[in-house]
Amino acid sequence: VLGFAIAFQVGVMVLFNLVGKGVEFFPSIEPEVGQLNIHARGDLSVLERDALVREVEQRVVGMPEFVSVYARSGVRLGNNTAEDIIGRIQLQFVEWNRRRPADAIMEDVRKRTSDLAGITVEPEVQESGITSGKPVQLELTAADGALMSKAVDDIRAGMAKLGGFVDITDNRPLPGIDWRIVVNRQEAARYGTDISSIGSAIQLVTNGVKLGAYRPDNVDDEVDIRVRFPDTLRNLSQLDRLTVNTLKGNVPVSNFVAREPAQRVGSIERTSGVRVLKIAAGVAKNLSEDDKIKELQAWVSGGGVDPAVTVRFRGQQEDQAESERFLTNAFGIAIFLIAIVLIIQFNSFFQTLLILTAVAFSTVGVFLSLLITNQPFGVVMCGIGVISLAGIIVSNNIVLIDTFNRLRAKGITATEAVLLTCAQRLRPVFLTSITAVLGLLPMAFSLNVDLVNRKLEIGGPSTQWWSQLSIAIAGGLTFATVLTLVLTPCMLVMGEVWSQRTFLRRRSALFS
Repeated sequence: VLGFAIAFQVGVMVLFNLVGKGVEFFPSIEPEVGQLNIHARGDLSVLERDALVREVEQRVVGMPEFVSVYARSGVRLGNNTAEDIIGRIQLQFVEWNRRRPADAIMEDVRKRTSDLAGITVEPEVQESGITSGKPVQLELTAADGALMSKAVDDIRAGMAKLGGFVDITDNRPLPGIDWRIVVNRQEAARYGTDISSIGSAIQLVTNGVKLGAYRPDNVDDEVDIRVRFPDTLRNLSQLDRLTVNTLKGNVPVSNFVAREPAQRVGSIERTSGVRVLKIAAGVAKNLSEDDKIKELQAWVSGGGVDPAVTVRFRGQQEDQAESERFLTNAFGIAIFLIAIVLIIQFNSFFQTLLILTAVAFSTVGVFLSLLITNQPFGVVMCGIGVISLAGIIVSNNIVLIDTFNRLRAKGITATEAVLLTCAQRLRPVFLTSITAVLGLLPMAFSLNVDLVNRKLEIGGPSTQWWSQLSIAIAGGLTFATVLTLVLTPCMLVMGEVWSQRTFLRRRSALFS
């Protein structure tokens, strides 16, 4: 029986790795809101950006799945956004039971906007759990900034080669030129001018020189009063014709000012004082996010990126690893405390180990139930379920083993004591397991009872949170009940047989 249990556990684990849905951080919940990120490149004016966002808005505003559509356009619409986002459209879905799934709706939006020239529409849905943003997030650091830019290109090429990654973005500055004004301070001083005067002259070509402010009668905020050249004179060539007023009269700034082109620099992000570049990506539908991240990690570790560049996986992967460590430590501490109590209670290391073994074997039921229901192993929800499951299993085994010890103390043989124990404790073990499993079945099948409107709902967002947790506990407890009534009695008899054989060997060795 023990050999069959071990073989069955190994088989279920292998089967889950081969055909299971993998591992996920938090369960996927049907969202209430969504978002469209509109990407476009080029030196676009405010009006041009707004016109492009309006085109996308017109494609989705008539869809019946949306209660409201709110569009914004501009520059840098929030933190941790790509440089080429020119607008965002916030979408609020109708009730979940009166529409298609959010993934299907967003895929329809992607198809509706795929023919728009010059822009890319990236749909996003509300994330469940504590992690925000895309599931795949990488952070690159290096001593040489040029290496980071090349590493971003290498990783994007690697993602395309591996396949399964969608909506890949990074925070590198957009291609373009910034003109740097280099002032020869010594030459400027000879002409009797300084940096401040030169800066004011250059502002006449750009944003203008601020002279003051006033508050109109119909507004609350002040309005700047600025002076600058007319539109026809605000260009690059005008910079070479600027003059500044000095003690020697008007002097052209070209005598001590030079224009140098440089690559455009957007916002610079730093972590712990070190500049970083970030890459974010989603994972295609019906693919495991955890598997794709591990695949990408293996590709990076295998030499896909220059060793001088440090690549850190952030976002969901970082939070998932932290949660795994916490739950593993919590489970280990719980098992340790349970072991201490059991040793004090039974004064037997073998029976304590027997109970803890039953806890380990119960995880087979968790993975088997996830296979049957075609659910992934949720790090948070299933992890909490396994910890909760341990308490129930320990309780059932304590009831069984305590009765066995009492019967053995009366002089009954091990085999008879096990049979009497199973007969006497069958009802308490069954009642504990059946009531717990039946109580969890509604949540396991995502069943919600609406008492106010007198109707049953299946698959509601409120039940999706607890489906994995209830499946893990119900499946593990069902399998553990069989272990408690079959494997535990066999192990008790086996322990008694081994103990008697050891005692006989020692006695024969002593008298011989």
